[in-house]
Amino acid sequence: MMASVDLDQPFDYIVVGGGTAGLVVANRLSEDSNVRVLVVEAGADRNADPLVLTPGLVAGLYGKDEYDWNFSSPPQPTLNNRRINQARGKMLGGTSGLNFMMLLYPSKGNIDSWAALGNPSWNYDALAPYLRKFATVHPSPQSARDLLGLTYIDESLAAGDGPIQVSHTDGHNVTNKAWLETFASLGLEVSTDPRDGKALGAFQNHASIDPATHTRSFAGPAYYTPDVAKRPNLVVLTETLVARVLFDTAGGEGDAVATGVEIITKDGQKKQVSACGEVILAAGALQSPQILELSGVGGRELLEKHNIPVVVDNPNVGEHVQDHPIVCQSFEVADGVPSGDVLRDPNVLQAVVGMYQSGGGAGPLGQSVISVAYTPLVDGSGVVSAEAKAELLARHESSFSTAEGKVLRDLVESPSEATFEFLLFPSQVDIPENPTSMAQYITPVLPENYISVMTFIHQPFSRGKVHITSPDIRAAPLWDPRYNSDPLDLELLARGVQFVERIVDSATPFGRVLKQGGKRQPPLRADDLETAREIVRQRQISVFHVSGSCTMRPRDQGGVVDERLRVYGTRGLRVVDASVFPIEPVGNIQSVVYAVAERAADLIKEDRAKA
Repeated sequence: MMASVDLDQPFDYIVVGGGTAGLVVANRLSEDSNVRVLVVEAGADRNADPLVLTPGLVAGLYGKDEYDWNFSSPPQPTLNNRRINQARGKMLGGTSGLNFMMLLYPSKGNIDSWAALGNPSWNYDALAPYLRKFATVHPSPQSARDLLGLTYIDESLAAGDGPIQVSHTDGHNVTNKAWLETFASLGLEVSTDPRDGKALGAFQNHASIDPATHTRSFAGPAYYTPDVAKRPNLVVLTETLVARVLFDTAGGEGDAVATGVEIITKDGQKKQVSACGEVILAAGALQSPQILELSGVGGRELLEKHNIPVVVDNPNVGEHVQDHPIVCQSFEVADGVPSGDVLRDPNVLQAVVGMYQSGGGAGPLGQSVISVAYTPLVDGSGVVSAEAKAELLARHESSFSTAEGKVLRDLVESPSEATFEFLLFPSQVDIPENPTSMAQYITPVLPENYISVMTFIHQPFSRGKVHITSPDIRAAPLWDPRYNSDPLDLELLARGVQFVERIVDSATPFGRVLKQGGKRQPPLRADDLETAREIVRQRQISVFHVSGSCTMRPRDQGGVVDERLRVYGTRGLRVVDASVFPIEPVGNIQSVVYAVAERAADLIKEDRAKA
């Protein structure tokens, strides 16, 4: 903390968490020179850190306390009692500083489901402008066009001029080409730009990589630029914890008024900082509910167990947690086919690091070559017919007993909505029983060279939870995703795993880049549903898309925040991050976190103007 920072005068806004969403909100609110904004971030400023900025060195961030909160789940009964790791960014820019930089977009039906769950002002048309606002999308390089076609791209959809730089990189190879050709041969060739709210088929996703510098583009340096940092009305405290939100409850039966926060500085000092306008929680889907509960907003029984005075009794805080479950299968590649596993050789790694550093970002460390595909419900025979789909869902009526379950069923039944996302990952994936960090998943341990096919369901039916285990902010909350606690998720995933056998069949273009008779991990073929289920049990992890823990919906329907993201039972307190998502978005959620934060900033400005 800088001695010159005046924390004694009230701030108009205190933003708790300088991550992906928090820096967006702080940037936009401090555009008004008449308001004073404070950001409190637990991590450090890593905006110039080469390990963060170099796309291909992401594995070096995981499990290190200076970058990663590094959560771990309890043993998951449906996954052979394995623990699942959950990387969370601990730095300015948050998880956008250690994700895989995949920039995908949600579907229209998916976001319209938010409106259907009691949030009429949150439909796709309302969010779409903000899906453009946060990004500047660069034209695809000729090398990518020549190899992959990319004829479906509609450049008119990339009209934004936002801080996040988005691109297709160089470096795509025969595996990407074979991926696209294989899905086309299976009747799943993409025909529309996936950014248009409707897409089925395989495509080459964009990445949050600046094509000029070949560096990660993330919320830290994008929204907290040197010019923004010079704003006299913006104060950013790093390596500082928020222990709790402070409330004035003197009004008796009325709403509790958020008046500021209690912080813990790097040297352990506690200090109270006042907010005369609002406190905005943006600590992420695992830590925003933690701070709410430590502040007395949560379930009475839990709070009283930890001797925390109850300010608002709302047991929905920390419930309704959603996450995309992903099943990772690795396949040995044919001789000469590119695989990221070659980087296990220290000499190769040293060579590509040298190429990147001396060549202005040249080589594989500045590239993203993951490819994706959105599909409806599929299995080993291809796209599942409407009749077979209805038969499967009829066996799981209990999954649709709530309004939310009915909305999810509609999405699965729709022939135009994607149930699955398949990913082509350029190296092997290892799944230990008790991983110490996410790095263990992606560090090669087998001597052969592999590429991986990953399967995840876009809208899981299972719901987890995250709750405090101590009244001390320094004690991590317990995150229990409860994967496949709704058995329909396992059935869907198993069918997706069966479809992978179609992708890797030796007769497909993709099958031909794999070694004939080569090894696979796990060494199982999904020729029947029970084997496919076992592959799920052995190889499912998280896609690191945790959301929903402070869900936006009517309070009597399980909500924590209203449509303007205000916490029920309080005044002057909002939540702005993935924890407010009513339904998990289609695709990797980075774009939606940015878009929701951009829209939230406008909502806050509107409410200030009305006050």
